[in-house]
Amino acid sequence: MSRVGRLPIEVPAGVDVKIDGSYVKVKGPKGEMEFTFTPEMAIKKEDGTIVVERPSDQPTHRALHGTTRSILNNMITGVSEGFERVLEIEGVGYRAEVSGKNLVINVGFSHPVTVNPPEGITFEVDMKVRQIKVSGYDKQVVGQVAADIRKLRPPEPYKGKGIRYKGEYVRRKPGKAGKTAL
Repeated sequence: MSRVGRLPIEVPAGVDVKIDGSYVKVKGPKGEMEFTFTPEMAIKKEDGTIVVERPSDQPTHRALHGTTRSILNNMITGVSEGFERVLEIEGVGYRAEVSGKNLVINVGFSHPVTVNPPEGITFEVDMKVRQIKVSGYDKQVVGQVAADIRKLRPPEPYKGKGIRYKGEYVRRKPGKAGKTAL
């Protein structure tokens, strides 16, 4: 049996979960999410926990078991606590600021780049430590927005300039070697 799929999901206080067959709606203090799962997976609510069961040991059912449980867990965690990705800006003159809800980034282009947040996403900028925080209740959207921001100026291997995830290791390369005398 799947190690991930068999674990029950605890429903914290303040989170409302409605299950209608394969359709699940989760509502909490941070937001509201809904998802339609594969009808083959049985999702049951039992005294404060949610359990996902599979009908057989077929490879497709085994694959969907853990995936279904993980998506449900991320939905519940997102509407109760939320998710956050932290990006670091490295480079002389590179900076970011929040203008209204939008994020304005100056990373060496001739113009500032404006990033409009999708619904449920907020930006925070701390220029003392040169960090951008992308936060929201949908894990997939938070990760995609952070990846799109990083794609504006990925870290380059020679000087390390660019936008990177916090804790990301950028492998540095040596520059050109000088001419040697014969």
